[in-house]
Amino acid sequence: MAKVLAFDLGASSGKAVLAEYDGKRIKTNEIHRFPNDPVYVNGVLYWDILRLFFEIKKGISKAVNAGGFDTLAIDTWGVDFGLVGYDGQLLENPVHYRDSRTDDFSRLYETLPKEKIYASTGIQEMPFNTLFQLAYLYRERPDLMARTKKMLFIPDLLNYFLTGEMKAEYTIASTSAMLNASERTWDLDLIKTAGIDPDILCDIIHPGEVCGRLSAEICSELGAPPARVMCAASHDTASAVAAVPASEEDFIYVISGTWSLFGAELKTPRINEKASLFNFTNEGGANKTIRYLKNIMGTWLIQECKRQWEREGKVFSFGELDEMAGACRPFQSLIDVDAPEFLKPGDMPERIRAYCRETGQHEPAGEGEIVRCVYESLAMKYRRAMEMIEESAPQAGGSTGSPIGRLGGDSRSSEAEFTNGNASGTTSGAVHILGGGVQSSLLCSMTASAMGRTVYAGPTEATALGNIAVQLIAAGEIGDIKEARRVIKESSELLIFEAVDREKWDEQCRLTLRDGRMAYT
Repeated sequence: MAKVLAFDLGASSGKAVLAEYDGKRIKTNEIHRFPNDPVYVNGVLYWDILRLFFEIKKGISKAVNAGGFDTLAIDTWGVDFGLVGYDGQLLENPVHYRDSRTDDFSRLYETLPKEKIYASTGIQEMPFNTLFQLAYLYRERPDLMARTKKMLFIPDLLNYFLTGEMKAEYTIASTSAMLNASERTWDLDLIKTAGIDPDILCDIIHPGEVCGRLSAEICSELGAPPARVMCAASHDTASAVAAVPASEEDFIYVISGTWSLFGAELKTPRINEKASLFNFTNEGGANKTIRYLKNIMGTWLIQECKRQWEREGKVFSFGELDEMAGACRPFQSLIDVDAPEFLKPGDMPERIRAYCRETGQHEPAGEGEIVRCVYESLAMKYRRAMEMIEESAPQAGGSTGSPIGRLGGDSRSSEAEFTNGNASGTTSGAVHILGGGVQSSLLCSMTASAMGRTVYAGPTEATALGNIAVQLIAAGEIGDIKEARRVIKESSELLIFEAVDREKWDEQCRLTLRDGRMAYT
């Protein structure tokens, strides 16, 4: 049996999964799990990167003791990075994307127009995009950047710690707003205009390529063989999308975790006026595909509510919160889950109540009503995101949105893949929910009803499975992504949710558009 080791690091926790493939099914064994808690120091929110590396080494040791592995790969969240000096050492702990240092990110638009950034990169405007973070550092901390030899995204940094090799994996680099989406290479003109030295960037390699081998130092410390360290689809969402257990090409995915990543899989970027207006992103996927998606706040709100209630001495499981929400009356209040007041840690229940008070809605009275408010609001956001995908899709013989070139950029090949029946432009197709949100049957059911589509829920550990699948494809054990998805479907238990009460959700959407109780835009 082929044996591979996958490290999947999310925004709140990480895990090591050892997998075996017998030619028919993938069998996984989670051998190590650990928290990923950011740390405030002197007003700055950092990732505890050395603790994470310690946990990765611990996972390698456990994998060795469990029978070993042939290859390993790491996937993590996007945009964040570490800076390595000329002596090869990490200069500072990486800063968390929720830190406030890029709150004034739009200052960059004074020298680099927003339209030009989107025309090249197709990346959704988010305050913490790597482009904005680096522009801040070159502007406010030139001394630090003068000592920087290379910038490494989080999975690339961890790979460097393991191998001594510095690379930039394609899918993680695509989250930066510095990669030309059509050419799949660094946009050097854009980068220089932003005041960033392009010499700090590493050469790009793609999922399935070898980053290096475990260094002699690591092998000696952990008793491990010099195994190959592979590049998975190193952005966790890219790995999760690779694991969508779909047999058809026409599907919508929702990677449901701290964030909800809602989108479709394309062959080439979709960069036009409507895509820009809707703030959709074009990130890289396995097999050089494009993940056309929208970042929507996800279970972060529930996680933060749960943390606040625990601080108050009230401890609930997620299952208990689901039951409490299911018993509450529907559609009492809705929020814009993407409103800026919900982005940072804090007393989330009070922020939700305050939002409802300020918008003239029913103020959620207890834990169940708050959870129901969040889930209904998420389902409504999903519905609107699906409509945006359809509205921004060019049709055969024409386009629903002008090329982004009208906004001052180059639309080369950005519309090339569209024909009648394209998977990303039709109103048919199932919805696949993957990730931690699968564990909420209430959210899955609401999503099916709000969207009027069948929802397939699972697998929960989609990101780790996508990481594993890319390694197995690289090893020649699985032929391609299509075959990998079939294997994952046969290796997983999926739940099916059908739409119910569709008329009530349709009416709620009409009311929402009329009275503006949430940002249905």
